[in-house]
Amino acid sequence: MSEISLLRTLFRYQAWANGDLLDSIGRLHVAHHGKERHTAIRLMNHSLVVARIFAAHLTGREHGYIDDNTAETPSLPELHTALTASDHWYLEYLETISPGLLSEALPFAFTDGDRGCMTRQEMLLHVATHGGYHRGEIGRLLAQLSMTPPWDTLAVHLHRADPSRRLAAAAE
Repeated sequence: MSEISLLRTLFRYQAWANGDLLDSIGRLHVAHHGKERHTAIRLMNHSLVVARIFAAHLTGREHGYIDDNTAETPSLPELHTALTASDHWYLEYLETISPGLLSEALPFAFTDGDRGCMTRQEMLLHVATHGGYHRGEIGRLLAQLSMTPPWDTLAVHLHRADPSRRLAAAAE
């Protein structure tokens, strides 16, 4: 599997996992679990902001953020729309980037002003692993509320996206 192919798989998985988790957050009743719902939305919004910041780094644009989250908390529908658009942007980016550019190192500034430099591939991996980290935090929060979190694993995603994988395994 090529690096581009692996990254596409990873970002398709992230888009699927983000959608499932946002649906679970939507099932948190505001009156009973308002604080936890707000925390979950803030964490997913943070993931979105970081993804937008790194999208700007990847394209050489200014991102305009002075922090790694927004002062205002978006509504869940607003967050869902924005996160879906961000996930789509990354999938489109991976359709257009040439494999040779993945190893290109790009200098940038973090929101706290510190300087950094990462390859495009490292930035992409950062966005994907960062999102998974915070989905895991929210999954733990849901479990503490006795809610079953979504099955946020690559293996589940691959088998749901391609059910023939189960048939192939059964044929052996």
